[in-house]
Amino acid sequence: MAVSAIAPPEIDSLPLVYRGKVRDLYAVDDRHLLMVASDRLSAFDVVLPTRIPGKGAVLTAISDFWFDRTRHIAPNHRQLAELTLEQAVPDAAERARIAERAVVARRLKGLPVEAIVRGYLIGSGWKDYQRDGSVCGIPLPTGLRLADRLPEPIFTPSTKAALGSHDENVSFAAIARQIGVERAAQVRDVSLRLYLEAADYALARGIIIADTKFEFGLDEQGQLVLMDEALTPDSSRFWPADQYQPGVNPPSFDKQFVRDYLETLDWNKQPPGPELPPAIVARTVVKYREAQQRLTGTD
Repeated sequence: MAVSAIAPPEIDSLPLVYRGKVRDLYAVDDRHLLMVASDRLSAFDVVLPTRIPGKGAVLTAISDFWFDRTRHIAPNHRQLAELTLEQAVPDAAERARIAERAVVARRLKGLPVEAIVRGYLIGSGWKDYQRDGSVCGIPLPTGLRLADRLPEPIFTPSTKAALGSHDENVSFAAIARQIGVERAAQVRDVSLRLYLEAADYALARGIIIADTKFEFGLDEQGQLVLMDEALTPDSSRFWPADQYQPGVNPPSFDKQFVRDYLETLDWNKQPPGPELPPAIVARTVVKYREAQQRLTGTD
């Protein structure tokens, strides 16, 4: 299912330049983009037809919180923006439709890498470990259980798939061949620093960040810049710390709840995705909002 078939663009005054799985990008000028987070939900790289009310606002608020908190580790696309939302979208009525879900961001040259950091053994990492005792070419100790905490966080990048395709776990060497050894090392080191700081903060608020992914771009001077979103329920696995138990798949605050439901269906994980029942939607809304409240102190 093409994303464009799900809903028309939300902004008329700016040209739509890219429609992602959950975000739309509009051209503001030659240095800025308007990024609008939708209420769409993507699972298994398929955009589902059912929306999650308020999701876009939650993702925007959480990302803004982390962008502000981690700017000493890496600059971010919002921090470098030179325009306000009011300047980018002067029409008040049009701006009101997207105000809580939109940010003005600097244009960047995106790197073709999903910068994934894992602190726990779960998901595709668990499947890789069961097969050969390693994740993305990184050997791990024997005898680890599902959801075990790793001895130290590991950087396990993946390719950035086109819409409708699946990301693919790759080794650090593969990324180094693609973007250069020095740049790959910088992405790895910054990603690990971001994860470690965020994981410590979140754990103090009752949330385990099992893993997360970051996206980076380069500005005109070649500076590495954090972009897209950061440490949200869409880009991370959030587990309630008081319910964590190694050896079992923990409950979550993130869209893994939806993935778990989808795994019970007779669906081949190819478009079109199935509709979500109201009970699953309502429970997902609660989980997203609780994650926001715990992390940012606001709802």
